[in-house]
Amino acid sequence: MDYRIILPPENLQRYVKYFWVLESSNTGGSTVTFSPLADGCPGIMFQQPEKGSFYLDENKQLPGIFLYGQTVQPTKMYLNGKLDTVGICLQPHALQSVFGIDAHELTGTCVDLGLVQHKKERHLQEQLMAAVAVEEQINLIAASLLDSAARNSERQDAISGFALKEIIHGKGEISFADLQKKLQLSERTMERRFKQSIGISAKLFSRICRFQEALTQLRKNNYQKLSDIAYENGYADQSHFIRSFKEFTGVSPFDYRTQLSEVAENFPVIKK
Repeated sequence: MDYRIILPPENLQRYVKYFWVLESSNTGGSTVTFSPLADGCPGIMFQQPEKGSFYLDENKQLPGIFLYGQTVQPTKMYLNGKLDTVGICLQPHALQSVFGIDAHELTGTCVDLGLVQHKKERHLQEQLMAAVAVEEQINLIAASLLDSAARNSERQDAISGFALKEIIHGKGEISFADLQKKLQLSERTMERRFKQSIGISAKLFSRICRFQEALTQLRKNNYQKLSDIAYENGYADQSHFIRSFKEFTGVSPFDYRTQLSEVAENFPVIKK
């Protein structure tokens, strides 16, 4: 499989972390199983419908272009046909700041992008299907996102945005008591606003950040034993790390290395 990451133009970086492209020479006849991982970000996926389709639970066909919210637990996606996919990893706040929706409404699920777009952008899928080059498809998506963001420029919650930056800067290790004092908010109010803006609680988002730091270390084989990863990423001990890892992947760190093959970042294939 051919995987590429394409960075967004400067005027889109506030809303998009990166675009990704995943293609394969598979001509159909077999099903590929993917296991999306929690990464703290919502996103968009576009698959050329005439080449193949994604499914959930092997029988729920997904739209050709769909918007998904926060991934919080292990899930499976199935592809029948040839992989010809453009993905957009959005910034954590993008569901609110770009589309003007409460982010928690899409947590753990997805929706046809056309259902949340303004009527002026609902022709995007037809334009994408007519586009020949990947670069043209990405330009079309970028223009649509900028238009949507312009219409919802006042929706982003500054309080949640500040909390988000603090958690990311601390790589998930942060004192929430100190954060609440800085924001002058109760725990309940902070968590409610963060959930509306980001889709999950601030505490769960911080745990996902720590998981991602540990996963990066595991990917790079930058450790001698699992306890090294645990202690370097703020886990109380190796057992705590393994439990957290299983929560977000469904398997142990060892089984992750043997059962899954990461063909794209946070979008591994389950080996048969």
